[in-house]
Amino acid sequence: MNQNGSITLFHYWNRLRDGRPAPKRSEVEPADIKSLLADTFILERDTRGQAVFRLAGTRLCASYGRELKGFSFPSLWREKDQRLVSRLIHGVFEQKSVVLISYEGFSRNGRSNKFELLALPLDGGVENPRSLGVISAVEKPFWLGADPITDALIDSIRVIDPEKELLNNRPAIDVPSLVPDDLEAPETISALGRARRIRHLVVFDGGREE
Repeated sequence: MNQNGSITLFHYWNRLRDGRPAPKRSEVEPADIKSLLADTFILERDTRGQAVFRLAGTRLCASYGRELKGFSFPSLWREKDQRLVSRLIHGVFEQKSVVLISYEGFSRNGRSNKFELLALPLDGGVENPRSLGVISAVEKPFWLGADPITDALIDSIRVIDPEKELLNNRPAIDVPSLVPDDLEAPETISALGRARRIRHLVVFDGGREE
């Protein structure tokens, strides 16, 4: 997660669930996330089993140039991506998975902008699955909200394990260089000749003589 909206909503949701697969819909207090409300949404499953918007923030609706309530969630994407989006949201509803989607949105007049979407499960009971989410614009161009987004293509998808996501707060670990370098061979193998390290391997000069 790179956008502040995604990070803030994820941590709020994670505190609410308190070790459970998902918090209850009734536990979400709009006042607690008031700075995010314009970009947030809630999805529900309709009678056909499709994910539709139950609620959508004002800035989000302005970006798409219409009131999104009642609209199909997968319909925001180009047809080739819609089936994939449907499967991902089904996983949020049924398996309580957390999904992060990076995508490029295209406006009616041919402009484009990058977005990050986070979808989080809510416990609405077996018959009423819900998802809480946020869509954050990576940039804030002057035209966003005036020239509606009418099409989108997925750049990347990540299904997040909430327990492991918290490990991202740990300091970064240095990764060994991929470039071979000379090294001091351990005494137990020094007799084998000159050695080089390539990642986790120790390579010795030599070979079969003809």
